[in-house]
Amino acid sequence: MVRRSLWRHRLSTVVTACSVACAVGLVMAVLSLDRQAYAAFTGGSGGFDAVLGARGSQLQLVLNSVFHLETSPGNIPWSLYRAIAADPRVEVAVPYAVGDNYRGYRIVGTTSDLFARFEPRPGRRLEIGDGGRPFDPERREAVLGSVAARDTGLGLGSTFNPYHGLVYEETAQHPEVFTVVGVLEPTGTPVDRVFWVPIESVYRMTGHVLRGTGEAYEARAGEAIPDEHKEVSAVMLALRGPQAGFLLNQTINRQGKVATLAWPIARVMADLLDKLGWVQRILTLVAYLVVLIAGGSIFACVYNTINERRHEIAVLRALGAGRSRVLAVVVCEAIAIAACGAVLGFAVLAAILVPAAAVIRAQTGVVVEILAFHPAMLWAPLAMTALGALAGLAPAIRAYATDVAQNLVPRV
Repeated sequence: MVRRSLWRHRLSTVVTACSVACAVGLVMAVLSLDRQAYAAFTGGSGGFDAVLGARGSQLQLVLNSVFHLETSPGNIPWSLYRAIAADPRVEVAVPYAVGDNYRGYRIVGTTSDLFARFEPRPGRRLEIGDGGRPFDPERREAVLGSVAARDTGLGLGSTFNPYHGLVYEETAQHPEVFTVVGVLEPTGTPVDRVFWVPIESVYRMTGHVLRGTGEAYEARAGEAIPDEHKEVSAVMLALRGPQAGFLLNQTINRQGKVATLAWPIARVMADLLDKLGWVQRILTLVAYLVVLIAGGSIFACVYNTINERRHEIAVLRALGAGRSRVLAVVVCEAIAIAACGAVLGFAVLAAILVPAAAVIRAQTGVVVEILAFHPAMLWAPLAMTALGALAGLAPAIRAYATDVAQNLVPRV
């Protein structure tokens, strides 16, 4: 009976099921994206605990150094890098020097310590693809992130000229030529969008001026660069424990006036996401409102069919069908519509996550796992099915109360 009724009113059934699918898919997508984004942005430090940089915003420092999204807040002298690297509370210190790009992808000067320390996933370090190797600190060589290599078409043995600045301009090309000696395996982190080069090569690019002493200095070919002239944009730090971070925070942020320590990195990003949490709450509220509207559409769909089926219900009652059976048939019809829509909701979920994941990865380098499980993928379809049963209860009660004698006579 339920199957025949759904087929007879197939247009309204399909439309209602689609509205339910949109509601369920939207709820699952909003909650899944929120959880994955929070985890990615609070856990993307790659095994580092803190970032040391110029005096200013901790958030800008983290976005620039960890996610390669912001402009650098400034530079700190090489002597400060050497001092923090020698601090017994610091396990590893990896310097970064930024300021150039290749076709929009950031070029970061660093040391080979990056390849020995950075962990895109706990316990997993950076891996260079077959045939590749880390760059030689004394040469103009580069190791490319997987996304940067794919989008620029560069591979092992390819050469390129950097461009000055973080925004790509054809007129700002450097004359220096770099050779690609390695391409990193995909990590699903912002590392995939970066060109990694020796920090010394950044200092020696034409037009780069070092101001470590406060006075302008340009590197000369064949001459060593005195340490007092060198600068770094940031220093990634792995600390020996939470107590070390607390003490360094007291020394650098509260007592010092030269630099800023962003520690812990996860807290800095969590603070940002918490401040933007109202956006996620609004999206969740909208998703729940769509669910209520979908429940209302189930109610309207089933209620309208009851008006057309009074005679049919009266005949069933006359043939011996009890009121409880009539009630069950109508409720089952509502449940069937809701269940079909809930199943279709996974298609809507995929339709939302696929383009959203592509945009997030293109803009930040963070990978959203489309197949990652979220509890909403279990409770949202079940809750929608239960809501469908509830929405079908009122029409079912009306069918339950159908007067047999009054509706048994066929309408002319």
